[in-house]
Amino acid sequence: MIPHGLSNEMALRTQRIADQLKSQGTDAILVSENANLYYTSGRVFCGFTYITADGDVTYFVRRPVGLTGDNVRYIRKPEQIAELLPQMPQSIALELDSAPFSTVERLRKVFGDARVANGSDILRRCRAVKTPYEIARLTESGVHHAMAYSRIPRIYRGGMTDVELQVEIERVLRNEGCLGQFRIAGGSMELFMGNLLTGENADAPSPYDFAMGGAGLDLSLPVGCNGSAINPGQTVMVDMCGNFTGYMTDMTRVYYVGRLDPTAAKAHQLSIDIHHRLAQEFHAGCEAKRMWEVAMEIVAEAGMDDYFMGHAQKAGFVGHGVGIEVNELPVLAPRSRDVLEDGNVIAIEPKFVIPHVGAVGIENTYVVRPDRLECITNAPEPLTELLYY
Repeated sequence: MIPHGLSNEMALRTQRIADQLKSQGTDAILVSENANLYYTSGRVFCGFTYITADGDVTYFVRRPVGLTGDNVRYIRKPEQIAELLPQMPQSIALELDSAPFSTVERLRKVFGDARVANGSDILRRCRAVKTPYEIARLTESGVHHAMAYSRIPRIYRGGMTDVELQVEIERVLRNEGCLGQFRIAGGSMELFMGNLLTGENADAPSPYDFAMGGAGLDLSLPVGCNGSAINPGQTVMVDMCGNFTGYMTDMTRVYYVGRLDPTAAKAHQLSIDIHHRLAQEFHAGCEAKRMWEVAMEIVAEAGMDDYFMGHAQKAGFVGHGVGIEVNELPVLAPRSRDVLEDGNVIAIEPKFVIPHVGAVGIENTYVVRPDRLECITNAPEPLTELLYY
């Protein structure tokens, strides 16, 4: 069942979850979301991972056929779980933040009189602190991510629309090994292969809680590029999928055509300055909300408040955790209660929208260390000109 070579890694993750269950006085947890199934087994399957507070794990599988292991049990329906457990728990944690109501009610009946607790936060907290194996996977994604971005100036052609350029960037990413899957934590947020914004479209509000919006190509997916021509004097912000290993880095770089607006240039350099300041000053043990506060202090001193984290519509954060999904913990926002921990992986994205010009600012992914933030998306940060070919 567990992929070759990952037995010790999965045992470490199982023990983390078991320790959380013990600390909350809960007997077991049942996992069914794809991201959490991947975290607890090393693969996505149709079924459930069942973990007890003693660290025992059972995989209840519906599909695919052919998975083997002493702790694998094939089932046709959830009700069979009760028949296969050696002992029913008195309390069970379920993914109450995301599981459909009908699923939760069905599982409540499976576990009879057991007290039902919310296991979503347990899984979020465990996943927020990455193991050395996970950090290695993220670092590998960062290398491929940067390599793909390095090719963007060479694929631009004069007269392109934002859609045409994004399609070519998607091709480069896929050829570099990008899996194409863009998993996002949080309700009702969707995105296909990332976000590319140019000109006025960068100021178009989106219903999703992203740093940047865009009108999108259709009201069924109202975010990102909208078919705008890439014109001289406009910026092109590229925030595209960094999932090469099942673990996603988040990286934004900005390009421009023809000439560079002075306000845009100032804002972009300010974003770089914020990154360097935060990377130098923050480390494990620091309050996440202080990162937002320091960024705001720098922006206010430069007089760039009106453009920071949006113009027509603003985002209320300056970064977030990344891993199997984007928007994991911790959250770098003014009301965040998170404290940075050794092994957190965070994306910092101080961005600006300049009306009529477009979006500027970089995003990098960092590993939180005891004494620093270690950047793993090492691509050039300055604005890059897209030359006509």
